[in-house]
Amino acid sequence: MAFPTQRLRRTRATPALRELVRETKLDRGDLILPLFVRPGRGEKRPIRSMPGQFQLSVDELVKLAREARKAGIPGVILFGIPDKKDARASGAWAKNGIVQRAIRALKDKTPELAVLADLCFCEYTDHGHCGIIRKAKGGFVLDNDATLELAAKTALSQAEAGADVIAPSGMADGQVGAIREALDKGGFSHTPILAYAAKYASAFYGPFREAAESPPKFGDRSTYQMDPANAREALREVALDVEEGADMVMVKPALPYLDVVRAVRERFSLPVAAYNVSGEYAMVKAAAQKGWIDERRVVLEALTSIKRAGADFILTYHAMDAARWLEQG
Repeated sequence: MAFPTQRLRRTRATPALRELVRETKLDRGDLILPLFVRPGRGEKRPIRSMPGQFQLSVDELVKLAREARKAGIPGVILFGIPDKKDARASGAWAKNGIVQRAIRALKDKTPELAVLADLCFCEYTDHGHCGIIRKAKGGFVLDNDATLELAAKTALSQAEAGADVIAPSGMADGQVGAIREALDKGGFSHTPILAYAAKYASAFYGPFREAAESPPKFGDRSTYQMDPANAREALREVALDVEEGADMVMVKPALPYLDVVRAVRERFSLPVAAYNVSGEYAMVKAAAQKGWIDERRVVLEALTSIKRAGADFILTYHAMDAARWLEQG
């Protein structure tokens, strides 16, 4: 009589059998490509800490977005690098701001591509924080109500430009409700919100801050982003955003917080996204360049683990490579 363990090994015997019984299948349609857009023309500036990623002018952004769509990637998310910064992040909500120009160009040239607009202020403020700040005893605080006013104004500006999804990432209390109200009153009740509902104060964001030119000039973001030690708090954050009108919710970063992705998936019926962030990407790239890992296998394994944890779609800088590898089979 065969030992019980052999019953499992039988279905692993060949590639075809393994594919037949595979529980989690990663697809190109699960991926969203983050893109950084800057002023200028013909600009394609390499990001030192993120090999293979660039700051792109609008014309170059459109070219890459077209390639992404042809590769089977359904959408992109935009981060803007303005030519000027100020204390009120005016470039974020300007009618002709860099992201607004990029949205219009993408919807004109690639209308079938889903365009997600990140909504945060760290790239646009001269101090690098995610909203309006004011002095307080012992340092500074984020002025939550003033930040909500700018979030509402920015969301409306992005929707007017043609964004398919508004994705607020600043972690200001009440931001989803303020944005939903502004969109509904402005005639954009059909525009969904992807809430960065559980965004942690993570050390994995370092390369992004170079890419978006957004490191804080003083202090850090621990007072408004989540403590990495907390999981139950994430469920409370998600519940509040759902109550305020979020259509989709996100966990960020992805790999260090797969337990949170799973908990959110089990608790809520809305689509769940996970952001495979810049530090996660940079570590894989660095190890691959040294020849220490097989980049293709590591990337696809990592992305599959994120989907297995419960993510419906994944924001990842690996999207172009992963789409190509998945097509090759």
